[in-house]
Amino acid sequence: MRLSAVDPSSYANADEVVTTHVHLDWRVDFARSVIAGSAEISLKIVASQIDQILLDVSDLKIDSVKNIGSKLTIYLPTMTTGQINLLIDYETSPKASGLLWLSKEQTSGKNHPFLFSQCQSIHARSLMPCQDTPAVKFTYSATVHHPEALVALMSAIETDKKRGVTCFEQTVPIPSYLLAIVVGDLVSEDLSPITRVWAEREIVHEAAQEFSETSTFLEKAIEICGPYVWKRYDVLVMPPSFPFGGMENPCLTFVTPTVIAGDKSLVSVVAHEISHSWTGNLVTNKTYEHFWLNEGFTVFVEDKILGEMYGKNFRDFHSFLGLGELKDCMNVQLKDKPDLQKLVIDLTNLSPDDAFSTVPYMKGSTFLRYLENLFGGP
Repeated sequence: MRLSAVDPSSYANADEVVTTHVHLDWRVDFARSVIAGSAEISLKIVASQIDQILLDVSDLKIDSVKNIGSKLTIYLPTMTTGQINLLIDYETSPKASGLLWLSKEQTSGKNHPFLFSQCQSIHARSLMPCQDTPAVKFTYSATVHHPEALVALMSAIETDKKRGVTCFEQTVPIPSYLLAIVVGDLVSEDLSPITRVWAEREIVHEAAQEFSETSTFLEKAIEICGPYVWKRYDVLVMPPSFPFGGMENPCLTFVTPTVIAGDKSLVSVVAHEISHSWTGNLVTNKTYEHFWLNEGFTVFVEDKILGEMYGKNFRDFHSFLGLGELKDCMNVQLKDKPDLQKLVIDLTNLSPDDAFSTVPYMKGSTFLRYLENLFGGP
C-alpha cells in the first residue's frame, strides 16, 4: 500500500496542501540528548477544500496534538484554498533517527559533546513534524539555543549571534532532507570570501589545506551549471562517526574526515557535493523512486568539473572507476535484487534507505555519459 498520493515514503497529503515556510525555535539539550521547542509551519492549501493536514513524524513527543502512529493528523474546519499557519510545540526523542549525539570522549578535542543531523532520506520527520517528501520545498528560519561554549551551524545563512543563541535563515526553498544542524566545539578558516572550512580545532588547519581547491571547484561548477544562488559554500569536517562520504546540505556541506589524505587525492567528494548545489538542491527528484535524477546528474557534473580541472583523461579514469563500482554492486550487493538494479524503482512497502546503492549514482551518470557521447557535450 502506498502511503501518499504523491510519495510512497510519506504520509503527507502534499497533493492538497504544501509547506511554504517553517520557523524553528530550538533548544539543544545535551544532558537529555533532545531538541525541544516549536515549529511554526506556514502551508498553502492547493485543493478546493480540505478538512485535515497530515504531517510525517517519527519518535516526536507532540505537546499539543495527538500522535497517531507515524503521522500527525491535524483536523480543520472545511477550508477553501488559502494559507494556514500551525504552531506545534514538541520534543525530539533521544533515539531520533536523524540526530546523532556524541559524548565529549567521541570528539577530537574531548572537551565538549557534539551534535549533528542526517535527514536524508526520510529522517527530517524525527527532527520536526513536516511533509517529509522531496516533492515539497520550503524556506526556513531558525533560532537555536545552545551551550555558550559551542558553535551552532545550519544549512542556512547565519543572521544573528548572541551568547548561546544563533539565528539562521534559508531563503531558497529546500526539501526537508536538506534541513541540517550541527552544534560543537568548532572553528573555521576562510578559503575565499564565500567559502570556509569548519572543523574541530585539532584538525581545522589540516582540513583547510586539504580543501584549498574548493573555490576552484565552485568556479568550474558555475561555468558549467550557471549562477550559484546559495550565498555561501562552507565545508564542515565531521567526526569519524559520520556515516557518509559527504552530504550536500545547502551552505554547509558535511564531509567525512577520512578524505583528509594529505595529498588531496580524495577531495573529489567536494566536487560531487558542490554539483548538488544545482542537481538535487535546486532541481530535485519528486520522490526517492527517482533518486537517480539527483545522483546520476550530480556524478555527471562532478566528472565534468574534474575534467575541466585535470583534463579529459582524468575524467575518463574517474568514470571508469565508477563503472567498476557499479559492476561490483550489481554482481554482489544486488545480485538477487533485480528490481533495485533499475534506475526507477518501486518503493511501495520499502524504505529508501533499504534501497540505497551505487546504482543511481553510477548507472545514472553512465547513462548520461552515453547520451553525451551520442548527442554531444553541450
